[in-house]
Amino acid sequence: MASAKILSHTTANATASASFITHQSLYLSSKLPFTTFSTFTHNRPTTKLHVSSPPNKPPLSTTNTNTNTSSTKKPKEETIFFDGGAHYGDLIANLVLGFTLLWLPLTLAAVSRAFSLRYRFTNLRVTVISGLTGQDRSDFSYNVIKDVQVVPRFIGEWGDIVITLKDGTKVDLRSVPRFREIAKYCLSMAEKPAVLKETGNKGF
Repeated sequence: MASAKILSHTTANATASASFITHQSLYLSSKLPFTTFSTFTHNRPTTKLHVSSPPNKPPLSTTNTNTNTSSTKKPKEETIFFDGGAHYGDLIANLVLGFTLLWLPLTLAAVSRAFSLRYRFTNLRVTVISGLTGQDRSDFSYNVIKDVQVVPRFIGEWGDIVITLKDGTKVDLRSVPRFREIAKYCLSMAEKPAVLKETGNKGF
């Protein structure tokens, strides 16, 4: 019986001590000057971010992009103004006169021009093709043309075109049909004054 009374007395003292400690802890926590974590987070100010375009720079418009794309210059398509060889009258006249031995060299030159020479004038360049298979070819643009002269042949049915380039090179195109029209076209494409220089009428 004595041991049971001592055990119950000890248990009662322990319970009272625990109650006292709990009461003291609650009392101290209520006296602390700091707010609880939940109160602090609840009263914390919030910041809202608004993302927008700068007022001085309007947003990019798809219409402007399409306009700039459509306004880009497209490369020019090459169109042919004249493409052909020497005038057929040059060949016929020289063949007739070729029966004389003195005219034979000129006849051979006319035959060579008829079968191996070709002129091509486009909106971008002048092309001279020579050789039986067209293996020799020279091209130059109208920007390098300095001067254009014509030399009529026979009675003006065909003629020579002499083109002087800016580096001093002279390109002699012999027996060209429509030579005046082609020469004026070269001057207009080279943005030169359309005053055609023409020498006196010469032979074949």
